[in-house]
Amino acid sequence: MSERWFPYTYLRREQNCTRFTAFILAVIQALGWVCLRLESPNWKALRAQRRRLYPHLIDKRPTIGDPLRYVIQTVWLLLVRPIEADPTRRLRRRRRLRSHVQAMLNVVLRPWELLSNSFEHLPAAIGPQVTQGSRWWSAVQWPLRKVLYIAIGVLAAVLIFICVTEPFGYLAQLVFVVLLWAIAMLVRRMPGRFPTLLLIALSVIVSCRYLWWRYTSTLNWNNTLDLVCGLILLLAETYSWMVLILGYIQTSWPLNRRPAQLPADTREWPVVDLLIPTYNEELSVTRGTVYAALGIDWPKDKLRIHLLDDGNRPSFKTFAEEVGINYIARTDNRHAKAGNLNHALTLIDGDLVAIFDCDHMPARSFLQLTVGWFLRDPKLALVQTPHHFLSPDPFERNLGTFRNRPNEGELFYGLVQDGNDMWNAAFFCGSCAIVRRSAIDEIGGFAVETVTEDAHTALRLHRNGWNSAYLRIPQAAGLATESLSAHIGQRIRWARGMVQIFRTDNPLLGKGLTIFQRICYTNAMMHFLVGLPRLVFLTAPLAFLLLHAYIIYAPAVMILLYVLPHMIHASLTNSRMQGAYRQTFWGEVYETVLAWYIARPTTVALFSPSRGKFNVTAKGGMMEENQFDWQTAKPYLVLSVLNVLGLGFAVWRIFTGPKDEIITILVSVLWVIYNLLIIGAAVAVAAEVRQVRHTHRVQTRLPGAIKLANGHSYPCELVDYSDGGVGLQVSQALQLSVGTPVSLILQRGTREFVFPGILTRSNELFMGLSFAQLPPEQKIEFVQCTFGRADAWLDHNSGFEADKPIQSLKEILALGVKGYYRLYEYLPEWIRQIAHPIVSVFQWLGSYLPRMPKASTPLISRPVSKS
Repeated sequence: MSERWFPYTYLRREQNCTRFTAFILAVIQALGWVCLRLESPNWKALRAQRRRLYPHLIDKRPTIGDPLRYVIQTVWLLLVRPIEADPTRRLRRRRRLRSHVQAMLNVVLRPWELLSNSFEHLPAAIGPQVTQGSRWWSAVQWPLRKVLYIAIGVLAAVLIFICVTEPFGYLAQLVFVVLLWAIAMLVRRMPGRFPTLLLIALSVIVSCRYLWWRYTSTLNWNNTLDLVCGLILLLAETYSWMVLILGYIQTSWPLNRRPAQLPADTREWPVVDLLIPTYNEELSVTRGTVYAALGIDWPKDKLRIHLLDDGNRPSFKTFAEEVGINYIARTDNRHAKAGNLNHALTLIDGDLVAIFDCDHMPARSFLQLTVGWFLRDPKLALVQTPHHFLSPDPFERNLGTFRNRPNEGELFYGLVQDGNDMWNAAFFCGSCAIVRRSAIDEIGGFAVETVTEDAHTALRLHRNGWNSAYLRIPQAAGLATESLSAHIGQRIRWARGMVQIFRTDNPLLGKGLTIFQRICYTNAMMHFLVGLPRLVFLTAPLAFLLLHAYIIYAPAVMILLYVLPHMIHASLTNSRMQGAYRQTFWGEVYETVLAWYIARPTTVALFSPSRGKFNVTAKGGMMEENQFDWQTAKPYLVLSVLNVLGLGFAVWRIFTGPKDEIITILVSVLWVIYNLLIIGAAVAVAAEVRQVRHTHRVQTRLPGAIKLANGHSYPCELVDYSDGGVGLQVSQALQLSVGTPVSLILQRGTREFVFPGILTRSNELFMGLSFAQLPPEQKIEFVQCTFGRADAWLDHNSGFEADKPIQSLKEILALGVKGYYRLYEYLPEWIRQIAHPIVSVFQWLGSYLPRMPKASTPLISRPVSKS
């Protein structure tokens, strides 16, 4: 080897240096060799991304444990996300694999496409959106096609029955579930409907097989305690299985309806009565809805706006007179909102009735997008559009997920209603909808027997042969509930009302509904019975740990071989179907928060459906400071204590119990830890974040201009707006002081509007304007230029992150830990002093855990090959 690698020896012999000089020169040469290599492009690329790669170590004060933390994080990055991996190459390999699998499946896909294009029997309201199929298939007579459908269905049912009921040993069950899992992983990212239906079929087979095994092989009939606890868990699992299967049917084929064209002659357009029911809401909440309604694009002689005031408030009457709309009040409040609407029906005579809650501001295009379907289908009674919220609900605000992840209602308005529409079963949701007056008159007005008059009214319309439609295009925006307690109160009313309908007008019984309409309504009502099953799942492992009851009387390994495939396939399938509207595992957090509170009212409603009253959901409130809702969180804390107690018993059983139970104990411990973290996420929601804005800001990107007092104008971009002001991004810095009069210029169609305001903030290229002194006419114009725009809410889900089940699971588990830490922050001082050493130990241990960096550009720069 060359002596240049041994500089000390070389310098001593060839340069005749002293030992000390040779040593110093050798050290300098070695340092230069190391440091110069650190200047290479690859090392520069790594150092440039150190904040992304080591997020928990960059801004902290250096400590003695940091070298170990860097080592752990580096090893984690090497194992989990190789830093030299080429994302382009990985993407190319994935595409190649998918193309091979797609080619193998073409044998199945081609006949499937021929079959799927021949649904001539679908509801007439769908019209030309469904293609007519191939010529040869259309030429086949319907009786013969019906026989083919039945034959295929019978054959599929026989094969599924065999897969579900065939008993397997350990190895056979393992091979079976691995095979099905491999098929699911291959097709889960393929485009089209067939892969979705294949995932549904796989999930149904695995879940049915699991439930069959539970009923036939896992109950201990020789021990009363085991049997009782096992049956309770089995009933909860049966409920979840039924909701899963019904949900697959309900949402397997979303219709994705498009607006229908209106006649060119406006004289053929129907007369519309627009109703805004109110009771005890603030006028400040209602004012914006009225302003937006006044800007709806519809012939003025064919649009009548009515403010329905069940509170008989003079201020509302005065406001209605000022803006030129009709004011309707009544002498009593019988039947709450439904009674208010029915009273208004006696005083109006339009062809159609549009309904908006007082906090839902309609877009100008609402009627032009919805009314066309009424002219196309004479039997259409209802067109429903989504409920979109411009403010965060308690989950989004307290967990910091607003505009990053779908909210709780996104699944219903994004997927479930679209699936209902396929089966002519879209629900009336009480607002942002339009109904045919003759249809409402035929059923005797809006339903008043339950506290959910909207869904009950839709059920009656469908029973009487009327059609419904759903347009998944947000055409209004309202305010979400401000506090967790108000949110829970709203859900309690919905849950009680749906169970009341289930008891008094059961969709499974009676005439007038198709089989799929019955499925859609039944699943919607069963969804609100989730309270008791969810509580069972949160406490089930405690039956073994505390009472030594075998809730699943089977070997622990076999339990894993049946339970895990059931959960994995359900998660994969729901991620494929629901990922754009609800991320995996978030539903469990929502259900856990509500479980305790809806369990009692839904159970009472099952036995006494007449009990319960309508309550108005509070909107537009404020929260002056951060606080913890101890009253709401009590059930979560009790469940947490019980599960922690279960962990203590688990440790005791490991050391004192039979050795053959250790695996069962470990499985139970994992279940308890998962439950604890899910409960912790519910605790995190109870830590309320302050809300001090009177009006909520809406993020946007709108072109505009600002005009100064000297007449000079400058282009700008509107980045956010609210009732009282806007935020602007200017192209050049303007030296303006706070308090300077500045006007904002906006366009609506071909018209231009000028809104005088006061500068409240000036920070280089960002400016804030306040419009507190606008006259009523300009307030109406401002709402119509912002909240009432036709495209105001079309990009509401553009910021949602793609659903990744594993990543979502990690986030939920981390959120559970965060929830307990937030609970610790709100504990009394003396309790925190006692718990501080324990918390400090966990924080110290947690500081060594690696963090997953967010996806970014490749970490290593590679030379580009030239061809």
